[in-house]
Amino acid sequence: MTTRRDAVHDTLRRSEGFRSAQDVYAEMRLHGAKIGLTTVYRALQALADGGQVDVLRTDDGESVYRACATDTHHHHLVCRRCGRTVEVAGPAVERWAEMVGSEHGFTEITHTVEVFGTCAGCSTAVRSS
Repeated sequence: MTTRRDAVHDTLRRSEGFRSAQDVYAEMRLHGAKIGLTTVYRALQALADGGQVDVLRTDDGESVYRACATDTHHHHLVCRRCGRTVEVAGPAVERWAEMVGSEHGFTEITHTVEVFGTCAGCSTAVRSS
């Protein structure tokens, strides 16, 4: 891995939720990194291609990134308010995806699943207000 790619990956590892390329860039610049936004985008794409970061598309179509906590296939629970993200296994989803793909003659099935909601901390904060 290149030094800049390592630096981008380190920035994501220190984050709890998904971050945009612009967020990663701004944080790195704030901490004195001499890196361009285009380099951040390239590093994020290379990390995603290598399976080291997860990519999620927001409702407005923006790609956001998060360092993977595990090397195995997983899904995410994402808080709509604070962005807190939890990696979860989904064996029932795996079986369903294979079954649906097979029923329609598809092979080499892949999928992504993100479940959005409000985490316990944010739910408590809303009830307290």
